[in-house]
Amino acid sequence: MKRIVVGVAGMSCQGCVKNVTGVLQALPGVSEVNVSLEEAKAEIAYDPQLVKPTQFKEAIEGAGFDVVCDGDCSKACS
Repeated sequence: MKRIVVGVAGMSCQGCVKNVTGVLQALPGVSEVNVSLEEAKAEIAYDPQLVKPTQFKEAIEGAGFDVVCDGDCSKACS
């Protein structure tokens, strides 16, 4: 399993956290998701053989939020 932290912009309530958590958990290969409203980020544990970080970006943006990446996330999500 690998872990990645992805910045998520546009969340304003626990409903947003639930939406982001749900779209990420729905991806095959994702084993754990922790979304923090206060820190505006999602920590994702995943199997790189089953899912790619670009899919996290697509799922988050598809739910109406923006991905804010830097460091490792920037390389993985582009």
